[in-house]
Amino acid sequence: MLILLTALVAVSVVSLLIGAGEVGPQRVLGLLQGNQDSDAHFVVWELRGPRTLIGIVVGIALGVAGALLQAVSRNPLAEPGLLGVSAGAAFAVALALVLGASAATLRISVAQFGALIGCVCVLSVARFRGVGNDPVRLVLAGAAFSGLLGSLSSLILLYDQRAADEIRFWVIGSLAGRRLDDLLAVLPSLLVAGIVIVVMARPLAALALGERAASGLGHRPGLIRWMAVGCVALLVGAATAIAGPIAFVGLVVPFVARAFAGPDIRRTLWFCLPIGPLIVLTADIVSRVVVAPSELPLGVLTALCGAPVLIAVVRAKRLPML
Repeated sequence: MLILLTALVAVSVVSLLIGAGEVGPQRVLGLLQGNQDSDAHFVVWELRGPRTLIGIVVGIALGVAGALLQAVSRNPLAEPGLLGVSAGAAFAVALALVLGASAATLRISVAQFGALIGCVCVLSVARFRGVGNDPVRLVLAGAAFSGLLGSLSSLILLYDQRAADEIRFWVIGSLAGRRLDDLLAVLPSLLVAGIVIVVMARPLAALALGERAASGLGHRPGLIRWMAVGCVALLVGAATAIAGPIAFVGLVVPFVARAFAGPDIRRTLWFCLPIGPLIVLTADIVSRVVVAPSELPLGVLTALCGAPVLIAVVRAKRLPML
C-alpha cells in the first residue's frame, strides 16, 4: 500500500508538471520556487491542479464502483463502462441538456439517475438464467445496451447542434476544462456513498460466501445488493457528471487490487483507493502528450488501452470466481 501511495503522489506531481501547452516542467518548477510567472500560475492552479484533483476523485469513484458491481453480480467482467451504467448516465445528461438543463447540480442528479437505471438493467440481465452465470455473455449484453445508448446520444448530438460541443463531452469523456466547482458539486454524494460502503463492507464480504451463508450470519442479501446498486449509481453518476463516460477503469482497477489484496472485498476496496487514481492520472498524462500540441480525449485512450486488457482476460483459461 505504501508503494502505491508513493506512486500516486509522484504521478500527481507529474500531472502538474506536464501538459500540452507551452508551460513545461521547468517553468512549473520555477513557479513553485517563487518565480513570478503569470502564465505558469494560471496553467498550474487553474487548469492542471483542478484537473489532477478531479482525476483522483474519478479514479476512486470508478475503481470502487467496479469492485462493488463485480461483487454483487459475482462476475469478474462486470464494469460500469462495459455494462451500460456510464452510458446510461451520459445519455441521461445529454437528454437533459437538450431539454434545457444547465445547472451543475441538475446534471449530477440526472447522471446518477441514469446510472441507477443502468445498474438495475445490468443486475436484471445478470439474474437471467444462462446470462448472469456466463461472464462473457453478460459483457455482450452490456455492450449491446451501451451501443444502443451511445447511438441515442449521437442522435441527440445531431438533433441539437447548438449544444453539440457540450454534449460531445458526455459522449467521449475527458478531464480537460473541468473546474474545481464541478468537483465540489459532486463531493456530497460521494461522501454519502463512502459512508454507506463502510457500513456495508462486512455484509458484502458475507454475501461473497453465498446468499444462504449471508442470511445465516444475520444479513439480508437483497438489502445488501440494493445498497450496493445505490452506491454504484452515486459513484458512477458523479464521475460521469464531471468527466463523462470513461470505460475500462472499473474493470482494470479491481483486477489489479485483487492481485494485491486477494478475494476479500474489504481489502480490495481499500486497494482500489490508490490504484484507481493512479491509472486515471497516468492515462490522462499520456493523453496530453501523445498527440501534442493537441490532446487525446481520456475516454478514447482508456478504450484503446482497456480493450486489449478485456480480450486478454476473456481469453484466459479460467476467470476468477467471485
